[in-house]
Amino acid sequence: MLKWIEMAIGTVLLCVIAWVGYRLAFSKVELDVYRDRLAGLSSEYESLLSMYNQAVRKTAVTELIVKDGRVSLAIRTIDGVDRVIDTPFDPSLEIYCDYVLLNGRLWIRRVYDSHTPPNKGLVIDDTLEHVDWNDPAARYGNAVYRSLGEGRWIVTVTGDGSLGLVKTDAKADVVLSGPPPVRDYDQLDKQINEAMADVTCGDVLKRIFKLDN
Repeated sequence: MLKWIEMAIGTVLLCVIAWVGYRLAFSKVELDVYRDRLAGLSSEYESLLSMYNQAVRKTAVTELIVKDGRVSLAIRTIDGVDRVIDTPFDPSLEIYCDYVLLNGRLWIRRVYDSHTPPNKGLVIDDTLEHVDWNDPAARYGNAVYRSLGEGRWIVTVTGDGSLGLVKTDAKADVVLSGPPPVRDYDQLDKQINEAMADVTCGDVLKRIFKLDN
């Protein structure tokens, strides 16, 4: 009986030692695998960097001007002509700027406040008053909103369609863009996630026994 107990204890100790050894090897190999994966990723670095820059670059698309308790909008049309449009809305309420992604570009559609139903808002472009959502070219709508104080507020958009709304200096030089392109950046996320995926036991064993050479 005692002999079996000793054998059991010995087996447990061997398993513990093997596990500790594996974890030590795993930690070292994990770093090596990450290094190799990043090295492989670096060959595509330039294209990824370009995609990333396009995705995060902010483009000013609309300027909101609040003066004497009234809100007006400065926008740029597709033909490059700037317009300033007065609105009846109270900037102390939440002011919504509503956009639609159509034909791969983001268009300003309407403006309204928190006391106004969207379908009663001020339509900026009559052609967008009624969107045919059955048209494959019509992707989705998006809006940004907040209450506004006196001064200038700029609506920005990034390459993936994320909207921002920030106050800017009264004398800041802001160049507004016409309807900017919006793209999908799933490939960027996929490549980065694949490159940094968890190291598997198979990766460790291949390195230990040099099976990947």
